[in-house]
Amino acid sequence: MGAVIAVLVIVIVLFAVTTIVRSIRIVPQQRMDVVERLGKYKRTLSPGLNLLVPFVDAVRSKVDMREQVVSFPPQPVITSDNLVVSIDTVLYFKVVDPVRATYEIANFLQAIEQLTVTTLRNVIGSLDLERALTSREEINRHLSTVLDETTGRWGIKVTRVEIKAIEPPPSIRDSMEKQMRAERERRATILNAEGHKQAQILTAEGEKQAAVLRADGDRQSRILQAEGQAKAIRTVFDAIHNANPSQKVLAYQYLQALPQIANGSANKVWIVPTELTKALEGLGGALGGLANMVGDVPKSGVDSGAVEREAVAAAEAAAAEAQRVDAEVRAAEAQVSADPDATAALEAPQPVPPSSAIGGADYNGANQPDRA
Repeated sequence: MGAVIAVLVIVIVLFAVTTIVRSIRIVPQQRMDVVERLGKYKRTLSPGLNLLVPFVDAVRSKVDMREQVVSFPPQPVITSDNLVVSIDTVLYFKVVDPVRATYEIANFLQAIEQLTVTTLRNVIGSLDLERALTSREEINRHLSTVLDETTGRWGIKVTRVEIKAIEPPPSIRDSMEKQMRAERERRATILNAEGHKQAQILTAEGEKQAAVLRADGDRQSRILQAEGQAKAIRTVFDAIHNANPSQKVLAYQYLQALPQIANGSANKVWIVPTELTKALEGLGGALGGLANMVGDVPKSGVDSGAVEREAVAAAEAAAAEAQRVDAEVRAAEAQVSADPDATAALEAPQPVPPSSAIGGADYNGANQPDRA
């Protein structure tokens, strides 16, 4: 009897413990429990301590309210240009209504995956490969809009859809790599050509500026040289007129200039007749007489009018004497062509004495007696 009572007490205690355990439900944060009473939805348990009717209320599902991330396996998709590409997608969603997520659809994860695949095929099927590779943002927005509209009645909010990878066939990848390599080589060639063009342009501009600067420097140098020569000539001219040189000095300078005139490249043959010495003696005498008449002493001051008149007179006398000498030279040429014996006189011309060339006076100004 005592054993029966003990067993009964143990059973009652176990039943009480079980009832207490089944009547108390602790829900963690960010989770919602759907409770059914006798198979019918009763309420949703919020996080914290909740009491249930034991053996009557039961928890149908435990729904995680946090945002979840699901990565779907690669799916083959055909583009508009009949190329099969493999696309990996990543889906971000969260449950906003645990009751709908429990009763509106049996398995919302599988439903979301299939909906993503079908929507992706519809979107990619209207695009070619190049546009599909460059329009990821557009594809993501379209997928997010379609999935959000469909899953809204399931109590699920699709927050973001991302395409992780688009893998074209190996042959297409090789062609794309070759195309990209050719495009990069083309750009490199264009850049090299542009650089060469710019270098040639800069070089030409530099040479142009250098030529302009060299020409300007040459012009300045010529101008300075001309100014220097003009100043030197003006200085020499003023010095000559200020010094008032004698006619003997001018005659001597004229005799020194004759060899330089004879050394010209255009002077091939010089015919010196015997009468030329007499002409030179006469020219020297005339210059000597002019010197004795005018005076051979340099003047300290120069009268510009007198100098000008003297220069005109000397130029006229020199022109007349040159005409006379030219006439005598022509006569001598005619005589030589008529009498061959006269050529002997040309081989040994009579030297001109310095005293006769300078007007029959020595360097000290004393007159010498005329030759017979």
